[in-house]
Amino acid sequence: MRRPPSVLRLAVVLIAGSRPIIGLAQTPLAPIKASGQTVTPVFEGWYRNPDGTYSLSFGYFNRNTEEVVEIPIGPDNFVRPGAPDQGQPTHFQPRRHWGVFAVKVPADFADGKLIWTLRLRGGTFAIPGSLHPDWQIDALEGEAGGNTPPVLKFAELGPEGRGPLGVTAGPLAAALGAPMALSIWAADDGRAWGNIGSSGRQGAPVTLTYFKHAGPGPVTFGVPRDSVDYRGGKATVSVTFGEPGAYVLRVRANDASGVADAGHAQCCWTNGFVRVVVR
Repeated sequence: MRRPPSVLRLAVVLIAGSRPIIGLAQTPLAPIKASGQTVTPVFEGWYRNPDGTYSLSFGYFNRNTEEVVEIPIGPDNFVRPGAPDQGQPTHFQPRRHWGVFAVKVPADFADGKLIWTLRLRGGTFAIPGSLHPDWQIDALEGEAGGNTPPVLKFAELGPEGRGPLGVTAGPLAAALGAPMALSIWAADDGRAWGNIGSSGRQGAPVTLTYFKHAGPGPVTFGVPRDSVDYRGGKATVSVTFGEPGAYVLRVRANDASGVADAGHAQCCWTNGFVRVVVR
């Protein structure tokens, strides 16, 4: 297995006059603050999809301990080359979040680069994603013991996904202020990650954690977290929206390897995205 270097790979673009200076930065040593800090994009690594294409996985580091930051898609939050919106979040919760979305690139991507840029509080922060061999991750093939990520889908007989790229559904329709029922099906191989220090156990349930990924207003989930039997099960959560507009919800399914948190080893969880239009 290939694993990214142990330092946090954060590329920071500092604007000096009209010329950008691109460099690498580790987690800052400045005192932690509740609010007023920046958000930095992170490249987690890449993996090969079964069809020969590749997925580039990205996360972020919100340096605030309490402040949730909103950065809409546009001049302050975009991916290049290609369309500005390639599935990145606009809603950034405090601290470090791994593998929040992935971008699928063609089989001939080769030496290409995909750059995610965030601009906030006078700073420009950009991270390139590439197929450099040092950044290959075992997001689908499995880590120690052959453990693979859960299967997740939004319809019992619908398409399914695994890993950071996961599966996308919708658009669904919701009424402003009225709870919408969202159903999720998930299953897993029941294996726990075998590394020393793992809290996982064989046959543990699949844990589902719910997030607002993008959208103009507040989103309230009936419960922040749920679980289903690893052999296959269904969970339904109520979702209420505080403003009209287009939203993306994210569901993260974690297997037996680590309760409900996602970390740098991206073998053990799957993203699901649901587009919702609220009127």
